[in-house]
Amino acid sequence: MRWLPDWAIYALAIIAIFLVTLTLDMRRRNEAPPAFEGSETLGPLLPPPSVFDPEILVDVGPVTSGLGTAFAISTDGWWLTARHVVDDCQRVGQVGLVVAQETAAEVDVAVAQFADLALLHTKGAPTAIALDDTEDDLRIGQTAYHVGFPQGRRGEAASRLLRRETLVTRGRYTIQQPVLVWVETGRTRGLNGTLSGISGGPALDSNGQAIGVTLAESSRRGRIYTASPATIFRLLEVERVAPSGEPVERITDSNYGGRADELRRSLAVAQVICIVERPDADPQS
Repeated sequence: MRWLPDWAIYALAIIAIFLVTLTLDMRRRNEAPPAFEGSETLGPLLPPPSVFDPEILVDVGPVTSGLGTAFAISTDGWWLTARHVVDDCQRVGQVGLVVAQETAAEVDVAVAQFADLALLHTKGAPTAIALDDTEDDLRIGQTAYHVGFPQGRRGEAASRLLRRETLVTRGRYTIQQPVLVWVETGRTRGLNGTLSGISGGPALDSNGQAIGVTLAESSRRGRIYTASPATIFRLLEVERVAPSGEPVERITDSNYGGRADELRRSLAVAQVICIVERPDADPQS
């Protein structure tokens, strides 16, 4: 369904042209760098959340037009994303999933009140990704691959699990939630600078299951923060959503760029667009 106004299409076209100029060789960009090749070096089991976990503070500003990522968790149209990507956008604008050039599918939004997570609902999804519903076997040093649309274009990063922290969000809404902290170990060539725009995308383990939703980064420290499986399934229980995806084929440091492209082509991972029609609107009014 084409529902974007002409001004939005023109704006997106300009953005797309600008981003294309930043990508000199798409094939080269989607090849994974040779970081941490070989088997994972696993440490001890990840301890459960604790009041002694360090805190990371994130400020969420007023609603503005922007881009993020979502991924399908069932073929009947349920998608996961980050709350800050879509929260309150429907009230002052429009939210959609980009499914083709100049075409977006309108979505219904259900945000978590206890976490930086949201569910989107469409009429259906071509394919869906399986969720890992347990944290009991998470180990320090294990791998995750973060897939999405950083800087509004295709890209992905690899990481290793470091520890837990408590994400404290303030601004447009205030929450505290336990998150998994990952150390970035590599990314596809040509992707430099911020990972902004990958928020809401899946963090996939080597077996091709989503073990988190990417929420934030600390580029200076090389950290990536994801919602934990327990928090994700708490939201699914509240909203009575039953995930039904399938695992992706095995992912490694050598092939994660190609696997990520397959997920985007199949629309298992899609770009989320928030268009604020009245940029000067007061989000608290």
